[in-house]
Amino acid sequence: MKSCKKNVLHINRELSWLNFNERVLLEADDSTVPLLERLTFLGIFSNNLDEFYRVRVAMLKRIVNFSDAVDRLNLDYDPVKILKEIHKRTVAQRHKADEIYNNICVELAKDNIYITDETKLNEEQGIFVRQYFKETVRQYLFPIMLDRFRNFSNLHDNSTYMVIDLTHKTNPAAENLALIEIPTEHLPRFIVLPQGQDKHYYVMYIDDVIRYCLDDIFAVLGFIKYKAYAIKFTRDAELDIDSDVSKSFLEAVSDSLKQRNHGDTVRFIYDAKLPRNLLSSLLKKFGIKKRDSLEKGGRYNNIRDLMNFPQNLGTKKMRYESLQPLEIHDFSIGKSMLDVIREKDILLHYPYQPFQYIIDLLREASIDPAVRAIKMTIYRAAKNSAIVNALINAARNGKEVIVFVEFQARFDEAANIEWAARMQEEGIRVLPSIPGMKVHCKMILIRRKENGLNIYYTAVGTGNPNEITTRIYCDEHFLTADKTITADINKVFHLLDDRKFQVPKFKQIVVSPFGTRKFFLEKISKEIKNAKKGKPAWMILKMNNLVDKRIIRRLYDASNAGVKIDLIVRGICTLVPEVSQHSDNIRAIRIVDRFLEHSRIFVFGNNNEPEYYIGSADCMERNLDHRFEVITPIKDKNLQIDLQELLNKQLNDNVKARKISANHPNEKIHLTKGKPKIYAQIEFYNYLKNKTHISENK
Repeated sequence: MKSCKKNVLHINRELSWLNFNERVLLEADDSTVPLLERLTFLGIFSNNLDEFYRVRVAMLKRIVNFSDAVDRLNLDYDPVKILKEIHKRTVAQRHKADEIYNNICVELAKDNIYITDETKLNEEQGIFVRQYFKETVRQYLFPIMLDRFRNFSNLHDNSTYMVIDLTHKTNPAAENLALIEIPTEHLPRFIVLPQGQDKHYYVMYIDDVIRYCLDDIFAVLGFIKYKAYAIKFTRDAELDIDSDVSKSFLEAVSDSLKQRNHGDTVRFIYDAKLPRNLLSSLLKKFGIKKRDSLEKGGRYNNIRDLMNFPQNLGTKKMRYESLQPLEIHDFSIGKSMLDVIREKDILLHYPYQPFQYIIDLLREASIDPAVRAIKMTIYRAAKNSAIVNALINAARNGKEVIVFVEFQARFDEAANIEWAARMQEEGIRVLPSIPGMKVHCKMILIRRKENGLNIYYTAVGTGNPNEITTRIYCDEHFLTADKTITADINKVFHLLDDRKFQVPKFKQIVVSPFGTRKFFLEKISKEIKNAKKGKPAWMILKMNNLVDKRIIRRLYDASNAGVKIDLIVRGICTLVPEVSQHSDNIRAIRIVDRFLEHSRIFVFGNNNEPEYYIGSADCMERNLDHRFEVITPIKDKNLQIDLQELLNKQLNDNVKARKISANHPNEKIHLTKGKPKIYAQIEFYNYLKNKTHISENK
């Protein structure tokens, strides 16, 4: 049993992630999902896979490349075997994705939407494409002649390139290869051609626009034939941060960002139609060895761009029906938001309720003469962040504004460095990142002078306060003026500010890396004691990832002791119910639907006096031991009811939920005959909508 547990806890981490991405692929394959939304899920699948290679596969390859590291790290799994299994499964998934894509194209054609290419253009379309190329595309193309190019590490990570096999009129047998980067940073990947008399929609990849106009680029050089093949590099995205003490941490992060695009190649995808002699020549030029992940692809790479497929085509049935964000009655009566929060706790549920309330809260605080200070943590900000603008406005209005900006937020490092610089220019005090310790908690703290006293208001979230992601991520945002909780949050900000790391005592909240692991282990142990005494013992844990060894072992212990455990884990889950001797006590599901399940909610039965918590931490070693995370209790009975309703609806979902088990990681839940279909996300939206109507009619 111990050996079995060990394998489940470790070897399946990467493979468990692939199980989650397979679930995303299943959504793209679901005929009940609107067609254009299915394309979006294909894009999400591809984007997820790219990040998986850039991070997890890259790390495994680093370990393999330093053979002695396997022994030094005391690994209990074989990274070489894991890499082989990953390659096998990802190739199968990509083939399935291609099949799904082709099926969707067939279905789109039934609705008069055609994804066309350069070989199918009529005369009118051809004229339009050439004009579009000359006026819009050509200015962004800078072909590279490969026989003269030497620094291949400068080729961009995760960009789409086309290798052009050129035939010269004076020497047709000579090998002439050129490389063109598809300029998707500057232009949309798809263009919609003008409708003809048939009134059909024709959509074209920009790749094929370039293919159609290759003569416009190369004919002047004497080339008369052109064959284009898609290729793509995926590079190691881990930042190797220089430990040079003469550099600030900001400088070290900035320097390492410049090196990211030059990281080792961890995957090379090439068009399957690329001739073998040309492939061999490319591999030699690019320095790609056989042990690197070579994958046959198709005509198009970076299908993550399907997330941006034109949405203004076809009928409404091809997209999800939009859900109008629901107003909070307490905030819609013209009363100060701070006054409302002082009177009662508020829990916002995104995307069902508008994130605009957080922007309004900061705006109110920025102009309220009684507000003295605003503190906030930023992990990922929107591109044109209204949050940052509200903070800048507060500083301009004379408030003390202190912001912790996390420079180590993966793939957002550059954006966060720019935001930090802008805020500093506006008089905001920016707290620098902590080397090796990410600040992942989501906190806002407002200090207001009332009757000569400092009164605090706080917002604690499960996800980033970001006006873009809160439209598509399911998250919770807790607003309170509770004196104990706000005092605890203030202690966290002092901790981030003074850097002495003398850990204060927190009365209500739980803070990583100091107490979160202990919190989970103690709560689980308490349920075990209750079960052994014959008392009701249960828990519901909702999170993104569950991989921590000690937590999982304790959950197995709890199951064996008779504790009923419900797990809602969207992403990686290395716990397998079958490992428990009493597997019927553990139920694990994942839900993938129109919105991304992102909230972390933890409920412990506590002898039928349930305790409710929300926070930013998953059950992973990094979240428990190597990051700043915050978990806060939800004590208001009405808010507890809302959380329980959310969890109940997810546990009863029989359409989008899938069981997590050893042999069937995405097993469909059997729909009992006569029982209605339950879509948890729609059900919870309707629950909140009904509450809103009741409040308005009071």
